[in-house]
Amino acid sequence: MTDALGWRRKFGVIAPSTNTIVEPDFYRMGVPGVTSHFSRIHIRDQNMDGDEGMQRLLEQIRAEIGAACERVLTCEPDYMVMGMSAETFWGGVAGNKEFVRQIHDITGLRVATGAEACERALKLYGARRIGVVTPYQPIGDENVVRFFGELGFEVDRIIGLKCPTAVSIAHVTEDELRSALRELAAGEVDALVQCGTNLSMVGLADEAERWLGLPVIAINAATWWMALRDNGIEDKVHGAGSLLREH
Repeated sequence: MTDALGWRRKFGVIAPSTNTIVEPDFYRMGVPGVTSHFSRIHIRDQNMDGDEGMQRLLEQIRAEIGAACERVLTCEPDYMVMGMSAETFWGGVAGNKEFVRQIHDITGLRVATGAEACERALKLYGARRIGVVTPYQPIGDENVVRFFGELGFEVDRIIGLKCPTAVSIAHVTEDELRSALRELAAGEVDALVQCGTNLSMVGLADEAERWLGLPVIAINAATWWMALRDNGIEDKVHGAGSLLREH
């Protein structure tokens, strides 16, 4: 027997309780027969003002993620998707691999992470030199640069927006993001990457590719693309960037 709505695949998605962007983003990129089922990591202290604040936020995620995985397993998903990104970059390439191993050990399922999705997308585009925008504090940006650097990508510039709380990430405007993208594109770059799943940039990335003439990888679109393609689902999605539309 297959699920009446998720007859192709059911994805178990883990996201922080403060995140208001990744869930509607995944729904807007939906394809027939694939459903997303969210389990929330309880964030009790959403302050991330400064490096110490961001560290505390990640400590909460690490303490709660096991229970969040166990809850979503009760709907019997076929595959796990990480609806958060900072933790997937933390500790560089080895940190991402350890994170994937942890989730697999808990769930027994394959896992899509934002970090690995961006790696795959950049390799697909043949990019080597990149610009990055994040909502993070400097310590988060350092881990992003480390991750990409260990893979052989050169980060020409990273713009960290230093959002003061986890919820305020979703308050960043299109004008702010558009300005950041233009600054990054002014460098000698092959592609732009946006990190932070609570930063709303799927639609803007699609538009920016046209006026910048560069691949613009929005992390929610890349993660969704990885999840679909890992499961043999080749449906094309429009309005979310060239990655989902053409690859």
